[in-house]
Amino acid sequence: MSIGDGTIAYDISGVGPLVVLAHGMGDSRHSYRFIVPELVAAGYRVANVDIRGCGDSSVGWKSYERTDIAGDVVALVRHLGGPAVVVGQSISGGAATIAAADAPEDIAGVVELAPFTRKQSFDLVGILRNKRVRQGTTQLAKVMMSGSLKGWMGYLDVAIPAKPADWSDDRARIETALSRPERMAVLRTMLKTSPADAGAKLAGVRCPALIVEGSADPDWVDPGAEGSKIIVDLPGGIGELVVIDGAGHYLHREVPAKVLAVVLPFLRRSLAPSTNNA
Repeated sequence: MSIGDGTIAYDISGVGPLVVLAHGMGDSRHSYRFIVPELVAAGYRVANVDIRGCGDSSVGWKSYERTDIAGDVVALVRHLGGPAVVVGQSISGGAATIAAADAPEDIAGVVELAPFTRKQSFDLVGILRNKRVRQGTTQLAKVMMSGSLKGWMGYLDVAIPAKPADWSDDRARIETALSRPERMAVLRTMLKTSPADAGAKLAGVRCPALIVEGSADPDWVDPGAEGSKIIVDLPGGIGELVVIDGAGHYLHREVPAKVLAVVLPFLRRSLAPSTNNA
């Protein structure tokens, strides 16, 4: 799909109400490989997208903010024919919030996996006291400062405590992609973005929102507390928080069955049953 001078790559499979999957920074649509077949089997039409600058989508975009990613997602929903539930992980969780607030007629619900959706505070004491967070933060700092591929791969080793069976192949795929200077440049740019644009939109969301956190996510001292703050900033009654014990930042890779166990009921509630082929 073309947007301005750029292109957004995606796969579409299945028949039924539309679900759009958007991955995190430095990743690709391959990360949802365990989720897509189950959603299709449950009767959904699934669009699995490479966000701008990642995977098979083009580089050279003027901006990589969550607002930009949200605009791409809304454009895809309109291109394919919505409404849709948007599942966004990490940076795309924040983008899902913005899409829901800006295009309520197109977005029927949002699922945010380990999302960066609020302006973050720097808890130095908490970081120093928490080995998991300290390790993850140290590796990310290497990426931000020097574009260290070793630093990113080190971060992933901490952020994915329960490695999937195909992790060696998946890890090699990521490493090959980010060995390209233009892809690493996108990752570094995304790491420097602020989720404040998403946080400013939380009060404007009107559709149901499911926030899913992993208790072992190295991006927060207390991932559950971060999820609770998102719920508080949403209008009352529309947000739901689930914390999956022992999971890290990439829940859809690590514990796809547990993610599906909470996502599928949410989809049934958010998309009109009369249009679902399941």
